Amino acid sequence: MQEVEEQSETPLEPEIVSDVEPSSGLEPASREEVVLIAEAMTQPPSAEDDSAALKAVIEAAIYITDEPLSPEQIAAAVEQPLDRVKQVLSDLVADYAVPSRGLSVRELAGGYKMATKPEYHESIRSFVKKLQPPLKLSLPALETLAVIAYKQPITAPEIMEVRGVQGAGVLKTLLDRKLIAAAGRKNVLGKPILYKTTREFLIQFGLSSLAELPTLKEFEELGRIAMSDGEENAVAGEEFPPVPAAEPTPPQLEASQTKEANETEGANDSHING
Repeated sequence: MQEVEEQSETPLEPEIVSDVEPSSGLEPASREEVVLIAEAMTQPPSAEDDSAALKAVIEAAIYITDEPLSPEQIAAAVEQPLDRVKQVLSDLVADYAVPSRGLSVRELAGGYKMATKPEYHESIRSFVKKLQPPLKLSLPALETLAVIAYKQPITAPEIMEVRGVQGAGVLKTLLDRKLIAAAGRKNVLGKPILYKTTREFLIQFGLSSLAELPTLKEFEELGRIAMSDGEENAVAGEEFPPVPAAEPTPPQLEASQTKEANETEGANDSHING
């Protein structure tokens, strides 16, 4: 009985707030810990995170552009002070200067550009020579490939019906490039071969699956945008040559021309009457 009384006199533990089941084995969080977590979630990003994001954006901008970007161009694009942009550029130059990097960020012609390091040029040249040539397809081949991608599996006669022209040579080209492959035969008269796209097609066009293909509605929207942009560019770039002012005809020459015209008209009338 004495032991029971001593245990009942022990102080109570602080009140806890937790949604964790007792059987989970996790210690419940106290009220103070919950408050601290909530405050951390509502705090704005730190200056360090902001600087890292700015550095990543500038690095990506230098990577995708062909011409060197000046600090002024970058500062205007990212809407940051010029001094801060210059400091980020200096940090990028230092980061890429380490021997473990195959690329470098260099200052060229007043701007910054990312390029391969000179000491690796020969190795890169020999590597590039062994690469396959870039994929180049004619417009008929692209049209046929698009029909197959959206209608697959599809037969050659069905492709011809959609395009309105014969395409046996185009199909052979796509088969040779391994962009399409046979997918069995259709169970109709003649049993024509069915065609489908391949994994190489996904790789060449940067797709993880056929589900990433744009819908026909998106294609129509892109076509309208392209047409409107083309018309605007044509109007903006159209130049009409100045029309030269007509020189006044001297009175003597005008009278001579009128006399010749009258004589010619009279000769024609007499010829017709004769």
